[in-house]
Amino acid sequence: MGRPLDTKCKQCRREGVKLFLKGDRCGTSKCALTKRNYVPGMHGPKLGRGGRLSGYGLQLREKQNAKRTYRMLERQFRGYFDKVVKRPGDTGENLFKLLEMRLDNVVYRAGFATSRDGARQMVNHGHIRVNGKKVSIPSYQVKIKDKITIKDLSKGKELFNGLSEKLQTKEFVDWLIVEPKECVATVVDMPTLAKNKPGFDLKMIVEYYSR
Repeated sequence: MGRPLDTKCKQCRREGVKLFLKGDRCGTSKCALTKRNYVPGMHGPKLGRGGRLSGYGLQLREKQNAKRTYRMLERQFRGYFDKVVKRPGDTGENLFKLLEMRLDNVVYRAGFATSRDGARQMVNHGHIRVNGKKVSIPSYQVKIKDKITIKDLSKGKELFNGLSEKLQTKEFVDWLIVEPKECVATVVDMPTLAKNKPGFDLKMIVEYYSR
């Protein structure tokens, strides 16, 4: 599956919010959005955050924000919407659940990686196990009671040095239980919008695709 080709910092500056595409660096003074809080391009400093957007423009920005957050291209993201729009219940809520339950996102939420790109790479390279079995597909849909672990032979790699200590100080989403010492994450519930606030407006995304 392809991925966005714009530089990560430009994507954050375009959306005007931190998408945490570079992991821990995004929380430091080195963050490009902190230093240059205006849209990318030669006219960026003059434009600032840009002019007033139309209703369509606002919907488009929210869709782009979500798509870039989960590191997806348009075709795949639209495919997710086409799936959930046929399901009973709130379309925005169902879309959120589908996005959050991607394996690469769960690996990121569990703190095994500092960014979703890093989590995707871990999955692609075979470092991640689901219920003891190798799963190398980032878009794999995790289910309640699934246990996410790191391959035993991979734990000694530099990529995972100090991970257990880092997990002991990290806060996790309510639908995951993480055991820091063992580096095990268990899905105990489905993510909900009531308890988890995304950095984008799902209602606007539904309206964008429902035009």
